[in-house]
Amino acid sequence: MSVNKVILVGNLGKDPELRYTPSGTAVATFSLATTERYKDRDGNRQEKTEWHNIVAWRQLAEICGKFLHKGKQVYIEGKIQTRSYDDRDGNKRYITEIVVDQMQMLGSRDDSQGGGYGSGQSYNQGGQDYRPASQDKRGGAKQESDFEDPVFNPDDEIPF
Repeated sequence: MSVNKVILVGNLGKDPELRYTPSGTAVATFSLATTERYKDRDGNRQEKTEWHNIVAWRQLAEICGKFLHKGKQVYIEGKIQTRSYDDRDGNKRYITEIVVDQMQMLGSRDDSQGGGYGSGQSYNQGGQDYRPASQDKRGGAKQESDFEDPVFNPDDEIPF
């Protein structure tokens, strides 16, 4: 048995690009930034940002294209996929992407730019099902500021 499962929480680096295949299937692509914050050995705060290529298909792609915007915070579940293509010069290139199975918009409702689908709802690949975001004691979706920054110490032993 094997598992290919990715969970990311980050911010969109640009608005999704929504396209359609020749057969009419919707596909949305966008970049997602995840930022790790930690303290180094000297106690200085450090940040490291990773950029991820995200791909959504069908109805989920249309939802992403309509409701996600640059800077929006989202929760993504999916799988890692690597594919190759030939660039304009005929060189073989490889790209690693996260193919989305489920997406949940995070942040405040004021951040959701659009009508019917609001912040804190989760959408699966079929685009039909949704569920509210987990709620904190104040009744709202948990915000990034509700979580503590981990303190990174490279001298700590790995716990496994």
